[in-house]
Amino acid sequence: MRTLRVAGAEFDVRDEGDGEPVLLVAGSGAAGRVWDLHQVPALRAAGFRVLTFDRRPLQETSSPPDPRALAAELSHVLAELGLPGCRAVGASFGGEVVQELMLSRPELVTRAVLMATRGRGDLSGRTMADAERELAAAGVRLPPRYAAWQRAVLNLSPATWRREDELLDWLDLFEAAERAGTAPVPVPAGGEPADRLAALGRVSVPVLVLGFEHDLIVPPWLCREVAGALPRGRYAELAECGHYGYLERPAEVNAALLEFLTTAA
Repeated sequence: MRTLRVAGAEFDVRDEGDGEPVLLVAGSGAAGRVWDLHQVPALRAAGFRVLTFDRRPLQETSSPPDPRALAAELSHVLAELGLPGCRAVGASFGGEVVQELMLSRPELVTRAVLMATRGRGDLSGRTMADAERELAAAGVRLPPRYAAWQRAVLNLSPATWRREDELLDWLDLFEAAERAGTAPVPVPAGGEPADRLAALGRVSVPVLVLGFEHDLIVPPWLCREVAGALPRGRYAELAECGHYGYLERPAEVNAALLEFLTTAA
């Protein structure tokens, strides 16, 4: 692991493997290691060099995340690593960051995969952000078992809930993370996300947008809008998975990821 100081932030960067570089950008509040279980091994086995990171201030502050600011910082990280361009993969908030990287520094992204991404705000997202702000202002800490159940409801699909042995593993994992203080902490949005759909018409590289059928946090129709706004966008929807689709259905996600990243432009 290498620590880089750029634009007033510290990035702990894990740089693994050889070959063409792929930058993985996790969602808000999630650590870069979220990719380690499934996506990093698959990409390395396919011959890619894989970059994941943690931005220390983002993990330690309750300030609203800003995808444009993080994209600007990542451009400095890529420069420090001597990378003139790379493939990029982002999930949820990470997908918004990759969008902004393609818009602000188009030469840095040769193709991209955006999972559970949005190009504008919506009522569901506003309501969730308002609720999280109210909860944070009240100083309430949910009991670990309840927090684990809530996280499972929001992020897993009904298909996983029907497989009770598998669901029990998820609930145990979420509860253990809550008790250890390592669970992702939702960071309430600071306001209505900017509508970037028109701006995405400037993106010239191929982009695959993956939606997850039962995603409550970023519903699939918002992902479909992003794909439709991109001149070279392509949309695919994976069945029987929620917002954690890349963890719930890793084989299907990895197959789509690798097929797209290895296809000639």
